[in-house]
Amino acid sequence: MQKGKTIIILCLWLLIWEALARLVHNTILLAGPIDTFHALLSMLQTPETYTSILATLLRIAGGFFLGACVGVLLATVSYRSKTIEQILYPFVQVVKSIPVASFVIIVLIWAGSKIVSLIICALVVFPILYLNTLAGLKATDGKMLEMARVFRIRGKELRRGIFYPQLFPFWKSACALALGMAWKSGVAAEVIGQPLLSMGNKMYRAKIYLDTAQVFGWTALVILLSWLFEKAVLFALQKWGEKNGLTGE
Repeated sequence: MQKGKTIIILCLWLLIWEALARLVHNTILLAGPIDTFHALLSMLQTPETYTSILATLLRIAGGFFLGACVGVLLATVSYRSKTIEQILYPFVQVVKSIPVASFVIIVLIWAGSKIVSLIICALVVFPILYLNTLAGLKATDGKMLEMARVFRIRGKELRRGIFYPQLFPFWKSACALALGMAWKSGVAAEVIGQPLLSMGNKMYRAKIYLDTAQVFGWTALVILLSWLFEKAVLFALQKWGEKNGLTGE
């Protein structure tokens, strides 16, 4: 029932989109869903499309996992040392606040265009995982930690028994937010940095040739890949949680 309702709503928005496109009657200003679908089919018939998709996927996935790992690691260090937390505080605030465009320009000067989206994704993901992990660690029940000290529970048992159950919901919400941000910032970095094999480069080239239908087609691919990547990562995280007894779902 719910799926049928979702399909109906989606079809309604496609009809509104097509009606607006026909009203504007200018594919440069607004390409309709039919024109976009034809452009998408044409794109999918060229090997270069798949090469660009794979290159972008690898950069964004690499940037996400790099930023997530560094964020969790530094949050753990900050939890154990108040001094480290205070030292990292200005850096985290700066990284969290600086616009993506500014980061892209700085990274282009330092590292060039080939890895710009990877670094940008890592910088965007890092503060999200860092702040959520640190918040989760600080929210850990002090009585539980005291009990662990009394019974000399350390290492793996301490992590699995106390810290992982505490951190799991924080990690789920942080990943859900960070995954979407990684794709937005990563593709934006590619549009600005223009690495040759990338979805951002293809979108920019379509814009130069005023091919709005192709721009929409690449945008649809970005949305689809972002959704699939998010589902895959959250599924893997959920399975890891179930394996470690962190969830009953």
